Amino acid sequence: MNARIAVVDDETIVCNRVSRALAKDGAEVEAFTEGRAFLARHGEAPFDLVFLDLMLPDGDGVSLIPAVKSVSPATEVVVVTGFGTIETAIAAVKEGAFHYAQKPVKLAEVRHLAATALERAALRRENTALRRALRGAPGERPIIGVSPAIRKVFALIDKVAPVDCNVLILGGSGTGKELVARALHRQSPRRDRPFVSFNCGAFSEELISSELFGYEKGSFTGAAATKIGLLESAGGGTVFLDEIGEMPLPMQVKLLRAIQERRIRRVGGTRPIDLDIRVVAATNKDLKHEAASGAFREDLYFRLNVVTIHLPRLDERREDIAPLAAFFLEKYSLAFHKAVTSIEPEAMRILHAYSYPGNVRELENIVERGVALAESDTLRVKDLPPDLRQLDFDSVEGEGLVSLEEMERRYIAKVLERTGSNKGLTAQILDVPRTTLWRKLKQYGLD
Repeated sequence: MNARIAVVDDETIVCNRVSRALAKDGAEVEAFTEGRAFLARHGEAPFDLVFLDLMLPDGDGVSLIPAVKSVSPATEVVVVTGFGTIETAIAAVKEGAFHYAQKPVKLAEVRHLAATALERAALRRENTALRRALRGAPGERPIIGVSPAIRKVFALIDKVAPVDCNVLILGGSGTGKELVARALHRQSPRRDRPFVSFNCGAFSEELISSELFGYEKGSFTGAAATKIGLLESAGGGTVFLDEIGEMPLPMQVKLLRAIQERRIRRVGGTRPIDLDIRVVAATNKDLKHEAASGAFREDLYFRLNVVTIHLPRLDERREDIAPLAAFFLEKYSLAFHKAVTSIEPEAMRILHAYSYPGNVRELENIVERGVALAESDTLRVKDLPPDLRQLDFDSVEGEGLVSLEEMERRYIAKVLERTGSNKGLTAQILDVPRTTLWRKLKQYGLD
C-alpha cells in the first residue's frame, strides 16, 4: 500500500490504532486530532485517503469534505462515526465520502476500506489522465503504463525521438508497435509533417511497389492517372513500415536503395524524386535471425536497425494491466455511451492472472466486450469471456490414472496458485461456498 493516508479523530487512541494498522501495510500515515491542522497539512501535501471522524473539537467532519475535495478531487474520504449517527454518515457519503466505518473501529475493516478506496482513487486518477489522452491533449502519451519495463521504453523514446535516425521496433503482435512509432514522430522535429503508416504484410509485391513509390499515368494497364506514393507523400515526416519482416526480397532491394540514396522513381517514371523522411520499421520476427538465414536482407537490416526498441509482452509488465484496463474502460464507455466507471476487484484479479497471448490488443478486446455486456456502472466477473473465468489448468495426461479425490486436490491447488492464493476468487471460480473451500483446503493440506 504505497499511499499517503491521514487519520483525523479527536480520540488519540483511535488515531494510534488505525495509524499503526495502516502503516503495517506500507502506507505513510499522519494523524490529526483537529480538522484545522489536518486541512493545513492537506493543502501542503495532499493525502490519497482520509479517515475522518464526524465529530471533531473544532467543527463538523462533514463540512470538511468539500474542502478536502477542492484541494485534491482524487482524494478519497472514509468517515468514522459513533453509534446513532449513521444517518449523518450516509449524508457524508452523499457529500462525496467513499464509505463510512462505525465506532468502535475494526482494524480489519479499516484495512479493507483503505485498500478498496485507494484502488478507486487510483482508477479515478487514471481516468482523468486518460480523458485528456482521448481528447488529444498536447504532450499526452498514448502509451499507457507504469511498469519498469514500459518506463524503459518511454526513456528510450525520449532519448531517440529528437535524433533523426532510423528506428527498428521489435515486439509481438498487439504490444503497441505503432503507438511507439507515433510517439517517436510526435516528439521529433518532424512532428508538424505527415506520419504515414504502411503494413508490408498486407499486399503483394506489385501493390507494395505502387503504394510506396507511386506510378506514372499509363505505366501499366489501369494506371489512368499519376499516383503519388506513400514515401513521397510523407515528405518531411515519418514513414512507419509495419511487419517489415514480411516484405518480399525484391521489394527489400528497392527499399534499401531508396533509403541509401534518399530518392525514388515512380513506377514507369524516369525523373528521380528526392526524399526527406525518417523511417521507423517494426516486426514481430527476430530480424537478426532472419537476416542470418537469408530470409531478410542483411544490408537492409543494418540500415533500419540504427536504434532498436524492444517492446515487452503484457505478461512481462503486469503492473500495467490495471491502468490499461482503466483506459479501455473509459474509451469504450464513451464509444458505447455507457457509464461503466469501474471494474470489480474479483474481475480485476482475473485480468491480472491471465497470460494474454494477444498482449495489449487482447486486453482491449476483453474490456470492450465487457463494457458492451455490462448491465451496471461496474464491469463484473460475469462480463468477462468464459475462458478467463474458468482459468485453464494443466493436463495430467501421461502421469497415469489418479483417484477423483487426487484430481480434485490438484485442480484446487492449481486454481489457488493461478489466483495468487486469493480464496474468495478461488471459491468463485470453483463455484463453491467459501466454507466448502476452507474445508477442502484443510482436508488436502492446502491451507
